[in-house]
Amino acid sequence: MTKTKLTAKLGLEALRKLKWQNFLFLALAGAINAVGVTMFLAPVNLYDSGISGTSMLLWQVTPEQFNLSLFLVLLNVPLFLLGLKRQGWCFTVYSLFAVGIYSLVSFLITDVFPVDVANASPFAGQDLLLCAVFGGLISGVGSGLTIRFGGAIDGMEVLDVIFAKSLGLTVGSFVMAYNVVLYLLIGIVFNSWVLPLYSIVTYAVGNKTVDFVVEGFDKAKSVMIVTSMEEAVCKALSEEFGRGITQLHGRGYYSGADKCVIYFVVNRFQIPKVKTLVTEIDPNAFITISEISDVLGTSLKTK
Repeated sequence: MTKTKLTAKLGLEALRKLKWQNFLFLALAGAINAVGVTMFLAPVNLYDSGISGTSMLLWQVTPEQFNLSLFLVLLNVPLFLLGLKRQGWCFTVYSLFAVGIYSLVSFLITDVFPVDVANASPFAGQDLLLCAVFGGLISGVGSGLTIRFGGAIDGMEVLDVIFAKSLGLTVGSFVMAYNVVLYLLIGIVFNSWVLPLYSIVTYAVGNKTVDFVVEGFDKAKSVMIVTSMEEAVCKALSEEFGRGITQLHGRGYYSGADKCVIYFVVNRFQIPKVKTLVTEIDPNAFITISEISDVLGTSLKTK
């Protein structure tokens, strides 16, 4: 088999799509995640979710020579390699790189840098609430950046893809079930439910932060308007917002009448004005408003 055919068979041509800019942001993401975990969560025995949380638990219950960095690599790398066929080379390479940086910076903080993270957070002391909130926030930023730039910093995403469907669970349900089991295990091992409960706060804050980083703080809104006065409505919206508008043809099921469906994207602050303009022209217009996460391209009018 020639080198070209082998490359094609293994799908290695996809590696050409790797971007060096992504590696810079992934390195930043891994470092941020390490700061959140090692400087806020680990010093007060709080736990991250997923594979990261599992690594922290194993670190706590094993001899000192087994550190967090070791478990991060041992647990995550096989999972990402296991998911290579489904997730593709780019995702796998980006993810392994992010995990490598996360593991390296965690090692530097806990074992090399002159910073004491043995019994208290350098920033929040032993305040469990502050550590839970800011640990979740900072690690969430790291995880969100990793996802935004093409990878994942936790092998949990691969477990989702592999096992969720076969178990008849949604991805969200699988993640929740895994974390519930993890936190129950932490409570049993340490004979205390305070730490697992605060760890759930960390999980909630981190999860919401990931959403903000991946989807943006100011999500756009898509508006669909069903009206029989499409020309007047489109003209008013176009003049008010200076945006292009998409018209779709529709037909009422019961009436059989032709309708125009107007598709329009605005931000959340423009929604009240849209409602006012449309209802003033057509009080019988049917309007739906949905949240969207990403908008590519532009809908601004061009001359």
